[in-house]
Amino acid sequence: MKIALVGATGMVGGVVLEVIKERKLYFDELYLVASENSVGKKINFLNKTYTIISLKQAVEIAPNIAIFSAGSSTSLEWAPLFAKAGTTVIDNSSAWRMDETKKLIIPEINGSLLDSNDRIIANPNCSTIQMLMVLSPIHKKYGIKRVVVSTYQSITGTGMKALKQLENEYEGVKGEMAYNFPIHQNAIPHCDDFLENGYTKEEMKLSNETHKILDSTIKVSATAVRVPVIGGHSESINITLNNSFEIIDIVKLLSNFPGLCIKNDSFNLEYPMPLFSKGKDEVFVGRIRKDYSEKNSLNLWVVADNLRKGAATNAVQIAEYLIENKLIS
Repeated sequence: MKIALVGATGMVGGVVLEVIKERKLYFDELYLVASENSVGKKINFLNKTYTIISLKQAVEIAPNIAIFSAGSSTSLEWAPLFAKAGTTVIDNSSAWRMDETKKLIIPEINGSLLDSNDRIIANPNCSTIQMLMVLSPIHKKYGIKRVVVSTYQSITGTGMKALKQLENEYEGVKGEMAYNFPIHQNAIPHCDDFLENGYTKEEMKLSNETHKILDSTIKVSATAVRVPVIGGHSESINITLNNSFEIIDIVKLLSNFPGLCIKNDSFNLEYPMPLFSKGKDEVFVGRIRKDYSEKNSLNLWVVADNLRKGAATNAVQIAEYLIENKLIS
């Protein structure tokens, strides 16, 4: 079993290595891959020193699985070359998500769609993953008519440059800016590029990916906000269902869904926060309550570490599924 990690020196790549270690993902050989600027650098992992190799070298090795965390342009250029060599690619970028010929996978929801013919598998957007982990069991039982979601997204979703900007601003140091405005003591209603319809790409991902993974009839309206937080993304989700429900049944339903952790005791101040989601794989759900302004509607507060379940963990879970079900060559 040969596994390659493309983008091994990046923020998500580092977390992928942590998740591989923690979940004991099976491999005989591991290849750490990055851009030409990083080729030759050393990374210590599991008591072994690995030397960074180039994408060209990795393609020639033809690993069984390649986890890509290197951005859309790299994925668009190199994923097909790996696939042609017989490698199954699990891609963390947005490059292949809406490609009709590629599957968009959250293992707990639609992992069963995978088969041995899949050569490029797309990992959904981080904010989509945590939202659909909650929506999926609810939709299956009650049917979802409409979703209004506001996200409060960690700067780690932007990368190391944003983390450095926050650190500089906190310390009063002038430096390179990842955002158009200061992020310290601020909230910026702008994640990704704006589109002609007035929404950002991030906001439209929540709608488009929900339609591809869950149900094309669900109406989704999203607002995405960047906040000076490191531990994960938070989402305020309002859901209108097709059928009536009781909150106690919603809580029980979510409690039994794999990968969810319920923190729903507001009177004892128990609710999800990014402060406590950092470094964890679970999607945390709380503030579960009826929306009395609209029939068959409820509100939830959902938090998850965007670098873990929102990216690295979901990708590694896909790799686990492929290996366990013998879907790779």
